[in-house]
Amino acid sequence: MAVKTGFWAQAKNDPTRIALIDAAGQSMRFGELDERGNRLSNGLRSLGLQYRDGIAMLMHNDPAWIEIFLATHQAGLYLTPINYHLTGPEVAYIIENCEAKAFIAHERHAAAAIRAVEALNYDRSRCFAVGNIPGFRSYDAFLAEQPVTPPAERQAGTLMLYTSGTTGRPKGVRRPLMPGNPDVVASMAGMLGALFQLSAGDGVHLVTGPLYHAAPGGFGSASLHMGHTLVLMDKWDAEETLRLIEAHRITSTHMVPTMFHRLLALPDTVKQRYDVSSLRAVIHGAAPIGVEAKKALIEWWGPVIYEYYGATEGGGTIATSEDWLKKPGTVGRPWPGTEIRIFDDAGNTLPAGEPGNVYMKSMVGEFEYYKDPAKTRESHRDGLFTVGDIGYVDDDGWLFLCDRAKDLIISGGVNIYPAEIEKALMEHPKVADAAVFGIPNEEWGEEIKAVIQPADGIAPGPELAEELMAFASERLARFKLPRSIDFAVELPRLDTGKLYKRFLRDPYWEGRERKI
Repeated sequence: MAVKTGFWAQAKNDPTRIALIDAAGQSMRFGELDERGNRLSNGLRSLGLQYRDGIAMLMHNDPAWIEIFLATHQAGLYLTPINYHLTGPEVAYIIENCEAKAFIAHERHAAAAIRAVEALNYDRSRCFAVGNIPGFRSYDAFLAEQPVTPPAERQAGTLMLYTSGTTGRPKGVRRPLMPGNPDVVASMAGMLGALFQLSAGDGVHLVTGPLYHAAPGGFGSASLHMGHTLVLMDKWDAEETLRLIEAHRITSTHMVPTMFHRLLALPDTVKQRYDVSSLRAVIHGAAPIGVEAKKALIEWWGPVIYEYYGATEGGGTIATSEDWLKKPGTVGRPWPGTEIRIFDDAGNTLPAGEPGNVYMKSMVGEFEYYKDPAKTRESHRDGLFTVGDIGYVDDDGWLFLCDRAKDLIISGGVNIYPAEIEKALMEHPKVADAAVFGIPNEEWGEEIKAVIQPADGIAPGPELAEELMAFASERLARFKLPRSIDFAVELPRLDTGKLYKRFLRDPYWEGRERKI
């Protein structure tokens, strides 16, 4: 049987095939998932939602997440998934900002959901609970009332994601809806799959991160459209990841560098216990990874590691394992249909090898920061956009990232990139995580501070700090060495791998103006 790209084609051609397996091991078939998506599409239409309207959801990696995604994507609606770690007021801000005309939440996040709708005085007849939330309508009962047939006049919808908000209020990234039948639009998943050498029909994709984030959600939905089975993780664990890879014969997954470091830190006896030979593509981005750590991963899993550079706003670049081994440290060259340029602060294009502001053109089209035209204008130049990263391209067109502009340390007039120092420190076996940032220095303007999360079983203290300084001094120039090292039980990272560095840095700058 020929395999067609697109979830709805898969559901029609092979309705009994397993579409997803949740964290409890319960499975759902393509046909069943299609029927529940149809019911929700019809239900949202019955509420009066029309083309280009939006809904919001507060949901962990639950099958309902996929149902809601499919329903909105064939009803011409915008879907905003909300980070389930946010507080009630933060959830309320996004619901109001995206103008959601319905809100669906899981009972696990009831406290934040209730506080949000109370703060907004939100119409409870448009609030639905997977499980039980006082005052919310039953999601399952609502679906049961709706016809199982596809909605009339099916039209393609899309996601309206919010940035992580590491430097302030999260911003909604909104794109025009693509005109046409959702089956046609879903075929674009094949383009994404081809980039990472995935074939339609027989894959199994492990979702390791939260679906509300652009990368886990994007690669997960693309895999589903290619006919792959999704295996959902609820809470990430290193050994459990290996167990799932072996048990389900996982062919693809998306991970972030902190996951790689924790996998590599497992005892050799644990690593050797599991068969990972089914893997065809392990995709990663979101944060930098050290050269030695990535080499070790490729040696363990084989040349199946794909690195990309992109953002919620779009992307990007890609580097295969073979590419990366030839150009260690690169995040790749542009995808087909994209472009990368390096500008200085005045908007001049910089030559190869010179660091500057990284701008890119996305293959998924133009976007705006919803209700923030000033921020939209600030992020665009010559038809390209930036998310504030600093990097350079070499003579062959390969992109190398230095750091975020906001994280740049200027000490004595010299630009210092914390990401380079963090990578060096992370190579030490006693380091589980590292954060480097600038703190005030009366003479130099800024000095380098490192905060280290020791590996399990390692005691923090002066002896460890001295050992790490000696380790770093063998790998970094003297002016890049931290002036001091502090320790933390755990660094404030998002599930997506991004570090809330401002929580560590801001106390040092209280009452002072930072120029970056």
